[in-house]
Amino acid sequence: MLEVVLPILIFASLALALLGAVRRIRLWRQGRPSPVSVLGGLVAMPRRYLVDLHDVVARDKVFANTHVATGGGFVAAAVLLILVHGFQLESRLLSWALLAAAVVMFAGALRVAARRKNPPARLSLGPWMRLPKSLFAFASGVFLVTLPTAGILPAGFGGWALAAVLTLVVAWGISEMFLGMTWGGPMKHAFAGALHLAFHRRPERFGGGRSTGLKPLDLNDSAAPLGVGKPADFTWNQLLGFDACVQCGRCEAMCPAFAAGQPLNPKKLIQDMVVGMAGGTDAAYAGSPYPGKPVGEHGGDAHSPIVLRDVREGRALVDAETLWSCTTCRACVEECPMMIEHVDAIVDMRRFLTMEHGNTPNKGREVLENLATTDNPGGFDPASRMNWAADLDLPLMAKRGTADVLLWMGDGAFDMRNQRTLRALVKVLRAAQVDFAVLGNEELDSGDVARRLGDEASFQALALRNAATLAKYRFREIVTCDPHSFHVLKNEYPAFGATYTVTHHSTFISAQMEKGRLALGEWTGGRVTYHDPCYLGRYNGEYEAPRKALKGIGIKVVEMERSGFRSRCCGGGGGAPITDIPGKRRIPDMRMEEINATQADIVAVGCPQCTAMLEGVVGPRPEVLDIAELVAAQLVAAPAPAARAGKAAAAERAVEVVA
Repeated sequence: MLEVVLPILIFASLALALLGAVRRIRLWRQGRPSPVSVLGGLVAMPRRYLVDLHDVVARDKVFANTHVATGGGFVAAAVLLILVHGFQLESRLLSWALLAAAVVMFAGALRVAARRKNPPARLSLGPWMRLPKSLFAFASGVFLVTLPTAGILPAGFGGWALAAVLTLVVAWGISEMFLGMTWGGPMKHAFAGALHLAFHRRPERFGGGRSTGLKPLDLNDSAAPLGVGKPADFTWNQLLGFDACVQCGRCEAMCPAFAAGQPLNPKKLIQDMVVGMAGGTDAAYAGSPYPGKPVGEHGGDAHSPIVLRDVREGRALVDAETLWSCTTCRACVEECPMMIEHVDAIVDMRRFLTMEHGNTPNKGREVLENLATTDNPGGFDPASRMNWAADLDLPLMAKRGTADVLLWMGDGAFDMRNQRTLRALVKVLRAAQVDFAVLGNEELDSGDVARRLGDEASFQALALRNAATLAKYRFREIVTCDPHSFHVLKNEYPAFGATYTVTHHSTFISAQMEKGRLALGEWTGGRVTYHDPCYLGRYNGEYEAPRKALKGIGIKVVEMERSGFRSRCCGGGGGAPITDIPGKRRIPDMRMEEINATQADIVAVGCPQCTAMLEGVVGPRPEVLDIAELVAAQLVAAPAPAARAGKAAAAERAVEVVA
């Protein structure tokens, strides 16, 4: 009986799965075109899955082993099942291999079942709770029907009754695993995820690469939408990426806005995009909702607005305040085992709200108007950019034309607190005898805040004007103490033909220390911890240089529980302080709790935004000091070059006299 039924069952399931795949691909193709290398992507997919994706999964060793057992066991068992029972290849070797694959998969299923017995809050429930049963059904069914073909049991063992039971078990397992991959269910991520890795929007991320700069809009293309106003405005491979979500909730667990009780959950946002792509409501969503927003209130389809101008117009797919809650810290992207790009999607939708709706909340509109009229978000007189350095006699590029280092001041030049950091950095540069100059009043805002608020037009205008100014001068590298300017100049200006070597000041200071160009005293201060800025760490992978610089002055950093790539955002990025979406708590207050847990006397920072957010915390807290301030305070006055030359000459004369 099994010899007749199994091939029919297997190939019928594969045919239905293929129909499901065609349907799913049609849903993805509702999105806008996006050129990809089809053959190149498919060839690269196995390595991306086994190496790049698994590197992220492997951060949780237990789950990584579970994933290898269940995923690897299933793939091997599925292929061998088709060969042994579909095509009925008579091979004891293949049959024994199929038994081994089923055992490995079953072992992995045991771990999945243990995890689902007491699931963490971040995991979605609902259909996902039947995943262990589906894995057990497939693995055990395949194992049992393969025992006769492996020669362990005689053919026809147990008669028709047992054969009927086994057929039902195998049918259950196959339908959950094969059909679930394309028609929907817990296994959907396996099919969509593999293709997502093959046709990823940012292929530069694979093979150890890093790709964090936002994709520019073609503002001259009148046919293209200004951002994303409906799901069909996403590119087709973005829609594919949303479908790859495994609902593990790692993004949810790391999101600072979600932790603060603001109406954002990255996992729910991605699932809402899937709902919009396929059409329907979020009533079936079985994970954590947006804080303060019950499940069942949102819905839409591929060609309906994602955010409504007026709530009286109907049911929105997403509320505007959900999008404005994001700090763009990339903690969600960094943690996602399927390498989904949440921040790209959020900024794409913000672009539509800002440029098409003119809907930027709270002080957002004022900031954008300031940028248009004064070239800085604070609305300060552009001619006052150099006031902080009136007594420093800083060399101007307009007068010199060339310098080894161009010091990019950033809009911290208008902020009294950050002016202290800039003055400390100038002191360090001069102590290291660095040939540097500044643009002075020629420098404009880098455009970071405009771009994160969705005003792509203002960003591109600022980028082009800054690039035209920089093109007039010669310099080896740009140094800045602002990670946001650092990121934009380094990773986003090249899209407009402006490519520079850009260095964060902590990296530059660390290099000067290694070259022995700074005379430093021994640290005698208190206990120090270090806060990793998102735009320096997760965006640009720089974690060691700030710590090296601190070590160079004798500081042994006391690490917080969440540091490095898992550092908690201060809440200052992505225009979040400007849009100011309320939650149950403030993000910087949560970060300060983690800082206070180290019992540090000082928290070292490397970003003006981080300084402002952490110093804004009310209550007991350590002193907040930039790395440049800490290093500048440890500088030991070295003899001037002329004095050193005079002492050397005197020593030579003394030697001659003695001789």
